[in-house]
Amino acid sequence: MAVRKASAEWNGDLKGGKGTVGLASGAWEGQYSFTSRFEEGSGTNPEELIAAAHAGCFSMALSNMLSQAGFVPDSVKTEARVHLEMGEGGPSIPRIELHTEAVVPNISEADFLEHANAAKTGCPVSQLLATAEISLEATLKN
Repeated sequence: MAVRKASAEWNGDLKGGKGTVGLASGAWEGQYSFTSRFEEGSGTNPEELIAAAHAGCFSMALSNMLSQAGFVPDSVKTEARVHLEMGEGGPSIPRIELHTEAVVPNISEADFLEHANAAKTGCPVSQLLATAEISLEATLKN
């Protein structure tokens, strides 16, 4: 299977610094900062990128599951809301809310909800965020 890559660079201290993040495909690059992450400043942030990945993965998974069951959707539109909260141990992501709207001909609400719940637990990004093993290779350069 494919390995996908993205990169980020941060310059300076936490509050005064700034950074860039980009996709290896070259499809997108953007800036991020303390204010774009912890306040309402311009630019992106890691949580917004996680939300985009989760919404995209879930929409594709739900579309696939519906199609395999014989209910080809006209559209599946999902918004993921990643909650970044400050706790005693520092910032954390305690929850993600998925809000999806789909146009699916000839399906009952019960069948739709069954497939939506299966997609919520079955999409690879949901699985990663629930049980991720994170490896690290760190190199200090002079």
